[in-house]
Amino acid sequence: METIYLCIILFLFVLAVFDLIVGVSNDAVNFLNSAVGAKAASFKTILFIAGVGIFIGAALSNGMMDIARHGIYQPEHFYFSEIMCILLAVMLTDVVLLDVFNSMGMPTSTTVSMVFELLGGTFALALIKVSNDDTLSMGQLINTDKALSVIMAIFVSVAIAFFFGIVVQWIARVVFTFNYTKRMKYSIGLFGGIAATSIIYFMLIKGLKDSSFMTPEHTQWIQDHTLTIVGGCFVFFTALMQLLHALKVNVFKVIVLMGTFALALAFAGNDLVNFIGVPLAGYSSFIDFTANGNGASPDSFLMTSLLGSAKTPWYFLIGAGAVMVYALYTSKKAHAVIKTSVDLSRQDEGEEAFGSTPIARTLVRFSLTLANGMSRIIPEGTKQWIDTRFRKDEAIIADGAAFDLVRASVNLVLAGLLIALGTSLKLPLSTTYVTFMVAMGSSLADRAWGRDSAVYRITGVLSVIGGWFITAGAAFTICFFVTIVLHYGGNISIIALIAVAVFTLIRSQVMYKKRKAKEQGNETLKQLMQATDNAEALRLMRQHTKEELGKVLEYAENNFELTVNSFIHENLRGLRRAMGANKFEKQLVKQMKRSGTVAMCRLDNNTVLEKGLYYYQGNDFASEIVYSISRLCEPCLEHIDNNFNPLDAIQKGEFSEVTEDITYLIQQCRHKLENNDYTTMDEEIRRANDLNGKLSQLKRHELQRIQSQTGSVRVSMVYLTMVQEAQNVVTYTINLMKVSRKFQMENEMP
Repeated sequence: METIYLCIILFLFVLAVFDLIVGVSNDAVNFLNSAVGAKAASFKTILFIAGVGIFIGAALSNGMMDIARHGIYQPEHFYFSEIMCILLAVMLTDVVLLDVFNSMGMPTSTTVSMVFELLGGTFALALIKVSNDDTLSMGQLINTDKALSVIMAIFVSVAIAFFFGIVVQWIARVVFTFNYTKRMKYSIGLFGGIAATSIIYFMLIKGLKDSSFMTPEHTQWIQDHTLTIVGGCFVFFTALMQLLHALKVNVFKVIVLMGTFALALAFAGNDLVNFIGVPLAGYSSFIDFTANGNGASPDSFLMTSLLGSAKTPWYFLIGAGAVMVYALYTSKKAHAVIKTSVDLSRQDEGEEAFGSTPIARTLVRFSLTLANGMSRIIPEGTKQWIDTRFRKDEAIIADGAAFDLVRASVNLVLAGLLIALGTSLKLPLSTTYVTFMVAMGSSLADRAWGRDSAVYRITGVLSVIGGWFITAGAAFTICFFVTIVLHYGGNISIIALIAVAVFTLIRSQVMYKKRKAKEQGNETLKQLMQATDNAEALRLMRQHTKEELGKVLEYAENNFELTVNSFIHENLRGLRRAMGANKFEKQLVKQMKRSGTVAMCRLDNNTVLEKGLYYYQGNDFASEIVYSISRLCEPCLEHIDNNFNPLDAIQKGEFSEVTEDITYLIQQCRHKLENNDYTTMDEEIRRANDLNGKLSQLKRHELQRIQSQTGSVRVSMVYLTMVQEAQNVVTYTINLMKVSRKFQMENEMP
């Protein structure tokens, strides 16, 4: 029996390694987004500093491990086998759930996932135990007070972080303005002294008191001399920062790099429990069972020992730190997660990854009404003075950066303070929540959310926050059922669920690589947004347009054929799949138009006047192709879903033949567009004219059938819609090719 549980312990540590890797991929955004977004140093330098911070933070971490031991469940009422069941379910759920979010490029909370997984697993076994034993209650089995305080701390941190992000950034911007180099002769020393002292106090003094090598005497000495230490640090760092400024050193860069180190250290100290706390709780349980079990069965040995505080061996902490540093350097998914956060806090407009939602539009309208109301109250002189502090055209932003160093400094220092404060109070604040909401608050205070981008940014923020709630719900629900399966399924269920987890991780990696291959076109847009030379910008614009329109034609080729064939063969599943693809493509076309409009600003006025009309016409025709196929699919889906009469043999034969010709036309046009070869374009124009003639003839024949009252009128109406939309697809496809030729060619062809 002990052999089985030893294997489970070993597997828990294997899962912990994977969890550390996927967890760092997710949480790297917390301490890298500000330094990366502001281009404070080279990416390798930022990674090195963050890696050192992670390693030290992991080595000093110890106090938070109690959450996984007795923070959610009451271990004195659970047997060894039940505790192992909960812990294995938590790790199986966690590693898969985090990997799914990483693959989507969405930051989520590792703290929330762990807490709600523990809660879900404990709740499952508590229900079973209460139903089998009348003497037990849910309150005895679940540490409801602690669980509630943990959950409240996590969600309250969202509002606190957002509020202070707005306030502190607004004050910092009023003091330094966007042209901060002219207004920091004396204030920079004070700002640097406060920032550095805050980092030292919260990261070291608060963090050291729970580290594995601190003695009670050292802790007491620090508490007795706290004011002296803080005062000395403030004087020292204020003088040092002022001296560095006098020596022409950019103090904001120093603060950003210090903040990156501090936040990485806080992340490791606060979040390490999310990755190795559960396996260590299992390891402690196994050691206690083997040492004190005295021949008892796993189903009868209570885990009272978990009530004691964790004393994590140093080699586990060092090993975890090494794995986290390795993951930080090698994870590709971390870059995607960082991009999401940086884009939402970007100072200028650009490619918006999110669309618009009714909630976002309502919030923007409410904010505008509130702002207009406040504007009428504030004196005109005050408003003018404040506006002089927020002149974004004077912003000093590094080439390719998303925002300036002032905002990056505020993000890092403030987030580090809040996280360290939560850690010192033994509250597992979500580092993702805090850092993300501080960044959103500071970007709002910086007026980065203009009227042309606010609705998209708010949608993005709501999407990320919604993802956190989905994380909580999914973690609780999945772990609840996994725990039940493990409890009743025994060894067979353990093997089966392990196999499912491994398969899911492998499949996720394969799907992620395929998706990244498809998104390579975005690299062209990134280069375009950074281009300064007009000729290079035009070349990249043409390349980007070719890639985007090629994707639209590929969609049209596949989905037109899928819709028609599914309708002819009464394939309801195929029509539903086509309808889903239509909805997704509509969003992509909207995003393509938005990003293209922003990208056109990179071209000079003469080029825009000469080529801009063709570009916008091409986007319009692409949009019309998508909407024509959608209008074709809707009545077909409704007709088949209601089990109405199908097309007759004549209608099927006629439209099947013309469908093949239309698909071939789209395919040939796509090849010409992708190869930028329009030399034989006249052939496709003649083919399109012939197809439109055939479709007009089909329309006349169908009208004659209706007049002669042969066949179902309902079927005929759907058929006429299909013919009309097929004509639109042909017409818009050939028009798209014509304007694309004019946009791509240096000398316009007749």
